[in-house]
Amino acid sequence: MSVRNLPALLKPRSIVLIGASRRPGSVGSVLARNLFRGGFEGPVMAVHPQAASVESSLAYRSVEDLPMTPDLAVIATPPASVPDLVDRLGRRGTKAAVVISAGFGEAGSDDDRATGKALMQRMLDAARPHLLRLLGPNCVGLLVPPLGLNASFVHRHPSPGSIAFLTQSGAMATSVIDWAAERGIGFSAVASLGDMADVDFGDLLDYYGGDPGTRAILLYIETVTDARKFLSAGRAAARTKPVIVIKTGRTRSAARAAASHTGALAGTDAVYDAAFRRAGMLRVFDLEELFAATATLSSRVKVTGDRLAILSNGGGIGVLATEALEEGGGRVADLAPETMARLDAALPATWSHGNPVVIIGDAGGPRYAQALEALMDDPGSDAVLVLNCPTAVADPIEAAEAVVDVVAEKRGRPVLTSWLGAEAAQAARRLFHDNRIPTFDTPSLAVRGFLHMVRYRRNQEQLMETPAAVPDAFTPDVAAARALIARVRAEGRRQLTEPEAKAVLAAYGIPVVRTVEVDTPGAA
Repeated sequence: MSVRNLPALLKPRSIVLIGASRRPGSVGSVLARNLFRGGFEGPVMAVHPQAASVESSLAYRSVEDLPMTPDLAVIATPPASVPDLVDRLGRRGTKAAVVISAGFGEAGSDDDRATGKALMQRMLDAARPHLLRLLGPNCVGLLVPPLGLNASFVHRHPSPGSIAFLTQSGAMATSVIDWAAERGIGFSAVASLGDMADVDFGDLLDYYGGDPGTRAILLYIETVTDARKFLSAGRAAARTKPVIVIKTGRTRSAARAAASHTGALAGTDAVYDAAFRRAGMLRVFDLEELFAATATLSSRVKVTGDRLAILSNGGGIGVLATEALEEGGGRVADLAPETMARLDAALPATWSHGNPVVIIGDAGGPRYAQALEALMDDPGSDAVLVLNCPTAVADPIEAAEAVVDVVAEKRGRPVLTSWLGAEAAQAARRLFHDNRIPTFDTPSLAVRGFLHMVRYRRNQEQLMETPAAVPDAFTPDVAAARALIARVRAEGRRQLTEPEAKAVLAAYGIPVVRTVEVDTPGAA
């Protein structure tokens, strides 16, 4: 793991594009348009062997003809030309390149793959003497919206923000940019990693974990190339900000599909799942959940357990929330007797007398405030979910304002909200958003947000755990282990049987399940 020369990639002062095109709709044409019109304040140059200009800017015939040494090169030429270009750029002093080009062994016949892998190695060998960092190949590119840097062929410019999105899939990069634009979500960076010949998830996690302009890191992963580096960087980043992961390849068919377009083995999903938890990351399973978790965790609201109190003006939505909570592994809080007494004193006699606390459809701001104050003081709950469905006899905005006032005054137990409806609900959601109170479109999404916080807290606790120290009296039976392995090798075998492997583990004091070998079914 190294951030060496990553500033040249992620915060360049000058850029060159090699492989620009004048053919409308081509990758080279879109790259040129995005680079020259993205708002980047530094020099942007183009290398083109025939054209005198690209995007109305003077073009140069070769790397050697450039009037200055660029920090970053963007390469979109045929793959066979890339190693030589990388070497020439390195000799010129360039320290980073985004390789858009495909054809490095991602797909095709076995011969095609072998030829592509050899070409990739030539590219790496060309970069290494110059310490030149490579993003890609076979990627959509790199976007750093706060700098106006769009070294990609995506279809629209994302807004600046504080979320770093790191993805192995170029199609996912374009989809997320489109999805986020409709919701007003901005990015500190969008990086398409492609085949990860050099720069990988571990490198970028290490960089953006320490980036003050990034408050959350989102990952779309198909495979991890260096597990030790990834986990080390992930653990460090997760200590300072939310790291939220979508990992594909959960089924055999999905794993095969991932391998077919990246050339990488997806791996056993259970191993990834455990690794994410142990590194303090939160795993989610779709885009809606990805950004919902980002909004929830970035609000800095934290829970200490999985017990939820539910406050609602309608019984039906309270039931929906309860079912979602229990199905997701959370618990409905048992309200303390003193809490029940406070609610009895404040609410109409027809309230639900239990959790969910249903305060009847005509509940206005004062009733919401009194009920919420009691629930925030309850010792048996870890958070409060406040729900509202529109009625003709109560103002949902007044109820939202009451919730905001109570949360600002008490600042105790975490509070989440879900206001159903259209115009009035939108105004309430804006109010909650402005006051950093997590809010969701539906009760089920709100419960899922609460469970994200629960899982994230558990993962953070695992992150801080350390293995117990080895006892001073521990003495491994090295001789027994060596003798067993020597016998296996003498028999010409390269693998231990299950009983043999357990015997080696036991020789080093590692507890194993007792295993008995027998020769016949009858003996078993």
